[in-house]
Amino acid sequence: MEKNIYASYMAQIQRYPLLTPEQEKKLSADIHNGDTSAKLKLVQSNLRLVVSIANKYVSDRIGVMDLIQEGNLGLLTAASKFHYSFNTRFSTYAYSWITQYILRFIQNKIPYITLPHRKEEMLRKIHMAKIDLMQQLQSEPTLREIASYMDVSESDISGALMHEYVYSSIDAEIDGTSNLTCADMIADPSPSPEQLCLKNLEAEDIRSLVETLPDRERQVIYYRFNFDNSRKPWTLRQISEMLGISAETVRQMELRALQFLRTAAVKVS
Repeated sequence: MEKNIYASYMAQIQRYPLLTPEQEKKLSADIHNGDTSAKLKLVQSNLRLVVSIANKYVSDRIGVMDLIQEGNLGLLTAASKFHYSFNTRFSTYAYSWITQYILRFIQNKIPYITLPHRKEEMLRKIHMAKIDLMQQLQSEPTLREIASYMDVSESDISGALMHEYVYSSIDAEIDGTSNLTCADMIADPSPSPEQLCLKNLEAEDIRSLVETLPDRERQVIYYRFNFDNSRKPWTLRQISEMLGISAETVRQMELRALQFLRTAAVKVS
């Protein structure tokens, strides 16, 4: 499913033209004068940069769309902070912000695993080494590179990772397997925690963030939360019929988008 979402997202962002240095400066000046549409245009024109950075950090544990959504937060921050007087291209300035957000997400994604203390400490050091190496190499480090960085044997690394695999497999959450209830089919008119969370964002930031979502996830959010106040919130079933997919798939799209927006509510000022 993620491959389809990724392909759709790539097709979506290709329609945004790249900017010249002069256009970037003009948009930056407009942003600092309060033009919210200029910020959206600057962000949209650099979404491909986020994809190129995110692809360097994809692993078996973390999917590319999670990294892209987190990188888009960094891009939005960069768009807010970039000033037309800077003697650099926006992409150069934004690169470090995007990378910083992605690496922080990777670090926070590392699960706590109940292991004997020595193995737990070894795993912590391995994951921190991987993060440091990813910053240096701009790619996923090999087992040999991690071992060399930590000055230990490759067998020590592989042994610790094998323990992690066993323990994390036991405790891992299983997404997308729960059955839909009747409540899932009913649109709740009262504000949910997610809706209240979205209200903590400025309107311009909500629009900027939602516009970076893949097409279908964006549609789900608009219909579920009635962003334009033109209709009652739709049920999962109504949206599934409109999009021609299952209600469970709609629910997973909603959860994925809300996870991204909840993070944004905390990180974006």
